[in-house]
Amino acid sequence: MLLLECPYCGVRGEETEFHGGGEAHLTRHGPGSDDADFEGYLFHRENAKGVHFERWRHVNGCGKWFHAARCTVTLEVFGTYPAQTTEPPQDLRAAISAKRPGWTWRDFA
Repeated sequence: MLLLECPYCGVRGEETEFHGGGEAHLTRHGPGSDDADFEGYLFHRENAKGVHFERWRHVNGCGKWFHAARCTVTLEVFGTYPAQTTEPPQDLRAAISAKRPGWTWRDFA
C-alpha cells in the first residue's frame, strides 16, 4: 500500500484516497504536431524499473493534481510536489540520490 501526502492540503493517506494519472513530466505536443510526436505522447512510456515520477489527484480531498516520486520495485515514496513544477525540487532529487547512489535527474530529463 502506498502512503502519499498531498502537497497542497497536507493530508497523508493511503493510495485509495488518491487516483493515479500516469507518468509525470511528459512533453505534450499541441496542434500542428506530426503523427509520430502524437503517437509517442499517447503510447510510448518508459515504464522503468526503479525511480518513477507519476501524476496523482487527491480525489477524496482537495481535488488537486500533484506529482509523486516513488520506486516501482520497493513501492517507497520519496516525496510529492505540486504539479505546476517542470522538474522535481532539488531537495527531493537529493533525497533520491542519497538512497540510490549514481541516480541523477538527467536520466529522466
